[in-house]
Amino acid sequence: MFNDFTADYLVGLAGGGFRPQPKVSGRLSSYDGLLMEAVGLSLPVGTVCAIGTGESRVEAEVIGFRGGRTLLMNLGGPAALLPNAPVRPVGPPGEAEVGAALLGRVVDGAGKPIDGLGPIRGAGKWPLAGKIQSPLDRGRVLQPMDVGVRAINGLLTIGQGQRVGIMAGSGVGKSVLLGMMVRAAKADVIVIGLIGERSREVSDFLETKVAGAARARSVVVAVPANHSPVLRIRGALRATAIAEAFRNEGKKVLLIMDSLTRVAHAGREIGLALGEPASARGYPPSAIAMLPSLIERAGTDVHTGGSITAIYTVLADGDDGNDPVVDSARSILDGHIVLSRALAERGV
Repeated sequence: MFNDFTADYLVGLAGGGFRPQPKVSGRLSSYDGLLMEAVGLSLPVGTVCAIGTGESRVEAEVIGFRGGRTLLMNLGGPAALLPNAPVRPVGPPGEAEVGAALLGRVVDGAGKPIDGLGPIRGAGKWPLAGKIQSPLDRGRVLQPMDVGVRAINGLLTIGQGQRVGIMAGSGVGKSVLLGMMVRAAKADVIVIGLIGERSREVSDFLETKVAGAARARSVVVAVPANHSPVLRIRGALRATAIAEAFRNEGKKVLLIMDSLTRVAHAGREIGLALGEPASARGYPPSAIAMLPSLIERAGTDVHTGGSITAIYTVLADGDDGNDPVVDSARSILDGHIVLSRALAERGV
């Protein structure tokens, strides 16, 4: 027999439309330091899961399936995991926080603020992978874009909505050139993706290049090289999604990504972990195929009048102009600027 309190409580739950929902959970069956395998749960690719409990709890993203097992990759730091650790989904795949609430802020690949200014409130949502757009919705490149560098404006003019690559070896001056653009470019919003760079360089870039008035109109997505490859790719997707949302509002956006090569490196790590065959320079097919889908999201929207002018740095490993990433980017981008090491060494 129920007492009166229990009966009233159950009636209240029924009246409030309460419906108990089962909790999806699996267990960790394999972990080799990079790739995790879980059994007992079926989740879409891109879902974020929590693995383990207490202090050993880490987050991982679903990246594929194999033989009835779910494959995941760690999003955080060292994972002190045990066999049969619980695996639970904690977030849906594919959404990024966007909007004016992010202006002046610095976030990581997961969208968490890392600038010490507190949580981001009032942000909207936008698909990480972007929204499918018809080719006929893309506008032509008609207006010049003032990037704040006279040599580029006068001799290598960039148009609004154009996708341009800055190609060079290491230490030639790509980051310095990007800093000049951030400070002086004529754009409503500047979205900066620092992907796979050294942590010291990220801190230096923020303190010396993104300061003053430039900081107030900028959004920075910083994912240093010591972060997981999944998080590095998420950082590139997040920066592009933020730029797309501003373009959808009719704004002129300058998207700067440093560097496209580090994104391809992250794709290579994931592809090889999944067992894909390595082709040119060790890059699996998925690592190179990922670049067009990322670059093609920039451009002009004929309906809103907004545009994304994208500038990607492409690191030529060993100053090799035929590097697979350089060669692929050259074929997809609207134009490219090649920095000469010989001129840089002469101080020109």
